[in-house]
Amino acid sequence: MTFYHFINCFALAYVPHFFTYKYSKLSEYGAFWKCVQAGSTYVFVQLCKMVLLATFFPAGESGAEQGTDIIAELLKASVDIGDLLGIHLVMSRVAARGDIKVLVAGVGWATAELLLTRVLPLWVGARGVEFSWRYLIMSLDANVSLIHHLSVAALVWLWSRSDLSRSFLPLVAALLVVSVFQPPLLSLAAAAGLSLAGRLAARAALEGVVAAITLQLFSGLLRETY
Repeated sequence: MTFYHFINCFALAYVPHFFTYKYSKLSEYGAFWKCVQAGSTYVFVQLCKMVLLATFFPAGESGAEQGTDIIAELLKASVDIGDLLGIHLVMSRVAARGDIKVLVAGVGWATAELLLTRVLPLWVGARGVEFSWRYLIMSLDANVSLIHHLSVAALVWLWSRSDLSRSFLPLVAALLVVSVFQPPLLSLAAAAGLSLAGRLAARAALEGVVAAITLQLFSGLLRETY
């Protein structure tokens, strides 16, 4: 039964990524290897971020004190700007429409994150003797991450466009800031005693708002461009 629990959790996490690839324009364009390249870029960016964190933000002796240092957490989160640069690099290497660029970067980035950060915990934990909601929540969180990375890719594409109305630039910048500095906000929610399910709901609500606004901006500019 524990193996079936793992299969259920993994399917819940992975199937939305597969459906996004299969039933979007990516399968028509044969963009599988482009998504693989995006995943490879994700791995490289995460290694660079780990080096930066280890160099400039070494782990202190007291983890509890660090957990209450909001400034330190915000500074640590600033290395996530590397994700924006990596996503921009991926899209700059895709010779296609804007929506294809966003899908390649978003799906490739999210799938690589799923494989590297969630498959092993699911394999080890979901096959445990006792049932735990934690791994179902982890699988649902992977779906929220997919929405997050697609939104970030669309925002990066919007920011790079010279034909975007300058009146929208502050909004795009604000949404990018919210996306980059989301982890410290979730850390504060955890410190305040919010449960795993509560944090997932809060993150899903935040990502839903960001995604809805981003979709309006993205679809509007895409219609004008193509």
